[in-house]
Amino acid sequence: MSCSASDTEAQRLSPRPRRVFVLGATGTIGRATVAALLARGHRVVCFVRPKSRGEADDLASLLPGAQLRFGDVTDARSLAADGFRDERFDALVSCLASRTGTARDAWAIDHRAHQLALAAARQAGVEHMVLLSAICVQKPKLAFQQAKLAFERELVESGLIYSIVRPTAFFKSLSGQVERVRQGKPFLIFGDGRLTACKPISDRDLGAFLAGSLDDESRWNRILPLGGPGDAITPREQGEMLFELVGKPPKFRSVPLGMLSAIRAVLGALGRISPKLADKAELAGIGHYYASESMLVWNAETGRYDADATPSAGSDTLREHYIRLIRDEIRDDRGDHAVF
Repeated sequence: MSCSASDTEAQRLSPRPRRVFVLGATGTIGRATVAALLARGHRVVCFVRPKSRGEADDLASLLPGAQLRFGDVTDARSLAADGFRDERFDALVSCLASRTGTARDAWAIDHRAHQLALAAARQAGVEHMVLLSAICVQKPKLAFQQAKLAFERELVESGLIYSIVRPTAFFKSLSGQVERVRQGKPFLIFGDGRLTACKPISDRDLGAFLAGSLDDESRWNRILPLGGPGDAITPREQGEMLFELVGKPPKFRSVPLGMLSAIRAVLGALGRISPKLADKAELAGIGHYYASESMLVWNAETGRYDADATPSAGSDTLREHYIRLIRDEIRDDRGDHAVF
């Protein structure tokens, strides 16, 4: 494979290497971002959840070249004592996000934990924060979107240099049906499969963009929507691509979008007496949102999503990712990003 744009950006040494404090380093995007930061010559400290000795060794192998510090990102004292340790840092980079997106989790992680980290970072002399957000916050209907927006506003008003990156869909969030297709099962779609579209981006390309934002002044004090290379793609087109790659005729099964609305309504009513069911209602709402809203720049004037207005970066394509999954060259590491 030829050298991609993300390779070039990630491997370009920074003209001003910095000491960087990283949150959310253990996820796939976090690991890619740490690798890109190190490749640019930055000194990286990753603040991660406490682990057993064996688990800590495993994490060190996932984040070679970075210093690991263990503590609780939701605890101001732990951030200060276990994380920053009264030392100076130049930048804070966060790939941290709530795991579930439920209201309690979102406000604890997407908002409050970032508040605490920002306060500790300012005490440590940090001048620039790069924040991984999400493009879906431009039409906020869910708790996690409101929580992310609340912190975005606080970061903008903080006086620090900020780079808020709002990516579209990730490759891993569009990989849940590869095995279904390999087994000859139908590809599941909502409606006709053309309700939504996105410009998916790889972990590597996104990590390179986040790391490069420390040096690229055109990305300072800006909110940056971001997609991967190529045209926007619909779920139906994703399915057609997969069937082509496995050499099978396309076969789809449509799921009524209203089914998710009905599930959310029922769980929402029951959630008044059960917090667990309230969380499930929120998850159903998240599913409905992603099934009905495109992950592209929203044009408020036209009332439409605009693929042409959605910037692209990198060169890794979803097709290449699917090929590698089908060949078992990589594993399906979706975590909480599964749709099906």
